[in-house]
Amino acid sequence: MLQLTGITKVYGDRRALDDVSFEVRPGRLTGFVGGNGAGKTTTMRIVLGVLGKDAGSVTLNGTDLTAGDRRRFGYMPEERGLYPKMKVHEHITYLARLHGFSKPDATARAAALLEQLGLGERLNDDVETLSLGNQQRAQIAAALVHDPEVLILDEPFSGLDPLAVDVVAGVLHERAKAGAAVLFSSHQLDVVERLCDDLVIIADGTIRAAGARDALRAQHSTRRYELVSAGDAGWLRGEPGIEVVDFDGGFAVFDADSDETVQRVLRLAVDRGDVASFAPQHPTLAQIFKEVIQ
Repeated sequence: MLQLTGITKVYGDRRALDDVSFEVRPGRLTGFVGGNGAGKTTTMRIVLGVLGKDAGSVTLNGTDLTAGDRRRFGYMPEERGLYPKMKVHEHITYLARLHGFSKPDATARAAALLEQLGLGERLNDDVETLSLGNQQRAQIAAALVHDPEVLILDEPFSGLDPLAVDVVAGVLHERAKAGAAVLFSSHQLDVVERLCDDLVIIADGTIRAAGARDALRAQHSTRRYELVSAGDAGWLRGEPGIEVVDFDGGFAVFDADSDETVQRVLRLAVDRGDVASFAPQHPTLAQIFKEVIQ
């Protein structure tokens, strides 16, 4: 497990990071979200040892990170860093060789990974001839080719179309399933919400929320329910303790002032006819994000 505890970074009079603490667990995808300048990239660079910290610790499985530990990390920066004149397969093979793989192993490993990422037909193309989306896939391959124990990806879905997002997400899920700890940042909150197991929200250099996605959604939920019934749900408007926020025939979304009110409404709905569904509405990641950064 990768653990950050009390990380602080100061530039002059400005605290870029202030007591940043969270965990990235093996076998799980952790989404790291925040606005521009919130501190995501600074945090990632401190984890990688590219940038120094003024206070706090970064540990892996309970011990301070070493240079040897970081060689088992995979990193994809937001800025593309591949050599534009190299051929795609040659480039990823070269990176695998730098990590100690033999030439035959590196060649096979690079080809298999590029195929998995949808670049099987572009192996012998120069990097600079690829579209921006395909360059992004190649950059992800560069981070993955040595089977890292920890993956740190800065905006890995930037520039990808929906199909490419699914391809890359499938690869990341596979790596997590194999035991890797995966931390990725993204501005695409819908993608993060769909893919991640855990969430970390940062704003102005401080952690505003962190934990399992479903636990955070439950924590920030209100008593908002959705009712779908066979009959007209307009009767809800006359019920005490109820505020209807959306309505269309047998469909209604409402806020209740207490759990007792919720149970009363459910009993009334059942008495009035078929209830197709009755369920709480959990907030989206975008809604939680807006709530915690205010």
